[in-house]
Amino acid sequence: MSDTRDDVVAAVAEAYRRDWAVVLSATAQLTRDLDRAEEHTQDAYAQALQTWEAAGIPERPGAWLTTTARNRALDALRRDSVFRRRMPLLVTDSTTQGPEDALNDDRLRLIFTCTHPALAMDAQVALTLRLVCGLSTPEVARAFLVPPATMAARITRAKKKIAAARIPYRVPGPDQLEERVSAVLEVVHLVFTTGHTAPFGDGLTRRDLTDSAIRLARLLHLLMPTNAEITALLALLLLNTARQNTREANDGRLLLLSEQDRTRWDRQLIAEGQSLLTEALLRRPPTRYALQAAIAALHAEAPNWTDTDWEEIVGLYDLLRRLWPSPVVELNRAVAVGMRDGPQAGLDALAPLLADPALATYRYLSAARADFLRRLGDWPQAMTAYQEALTLTDNQVERAFLAERLTEVARNL
Repeated sequence: MSDTRDDVVAAVAEAYRRDWAVVLSATAQLTRDLDRAEEHTQDAYAQALQTWEAAGIPERPGAWLTTTARNRALDALRRDSVFRRRMPLLVTDSTTQGPEDALNDDRLRLIFTCTHPALAMDAQVALTLRLVCGLSTPEVARAFLVPPATMAARITRAKKKIAAARIPYRVPGPDQLEERVSAVLEVVHLVFTTGHTAPFGDGLTRRDLTDSAIRLARLLHLLMPTNAEITALLALLLLNTARQNTREANDGRLLLLSEQDRTRWDRQLIAEGQSLLTEALLRRPPTRYALQAAIAALHAEAPNWTDTDWEEIVGLYDLLRRLWPSPVVELNRAVAVGMRDGPQAGLDALAPLLADPALATYRYLSAARADFLRRLGDWPQAMTAYQEALTLTDNQVERAFLAERLTEVARNL
């Protein structure tokens, strides 16, 4: 008996989240061209929507999709009379060393391909988010705070550079891992951030992305157990994930950190994250991930909202802004200042950021201003700020929260 259309759509969506990188990676080994591999992979998913409705959802959807995409690639290559004369682009390194399960991970291989030093750092991260994680170009653009058209051009240039440079498809050897790992870690962190609060959609989170990021961080930690930067990033991801199940109420309403039931935080993940953070801090001066993890650890350790050590958190942000200058770090620090010293101090700290073009469409800047203005009782300006934040927000859970706040402010006008 055939499956319903809704069943098929749900199965294809799940296979996209779970298997996209594996299907793309297997296809790329045949095409030796990332553009073609991506095209054949997309075709396989499109075909699944038609075939599975009539024939039923296969027992192993990922294997079905991989076979279909590779068959399409083989057909295209047979029609290409010159493909045998092309130099290999994506080659598998059969002499890799180290933990077998890490080195043989398809997603990790693809990440290292996309983060080759021949590419600029922003192109490395963008290409990996697009190809490895299957994020749409608008989602990648949102992560970088740039227009979608700009990001589309950046991704296209990066794929052409890979083809021109004949970048190999493999996890680099031990002698190259250290110089390559920073770009990979930035990718993993951005994947987690994008999943932690999804830029689009009905759900607050995309757990497929957060789970994928943690899995990749664990693989990297297995490959390089003494690398303090990797250890600190894994700590950060685990500490943030520990609060994941308490970020929404039973009715789907967004719960702020001050409203969350801390007894439901995952203490096992917190303990593991704290242990990894201690390990990272003992090895060398703190990395940006170690400082971020230390901030997350302070939240995890506070028995309640009122006992949060905002003084220490602001101090850690002061260190972080020197180590890793970023408009988002400045924004988070300003919010922490407002929590420590009151809403007017928070507004004053936010003021210089209003002219930063990188934050012009960043919804959390408007939302932070709106909250401080609301707490000060400046209802007209709070309403304007909430309306601006709502305009910039596409996540439906966040939109519902902002709309509720807007209604509250409107009642006070």
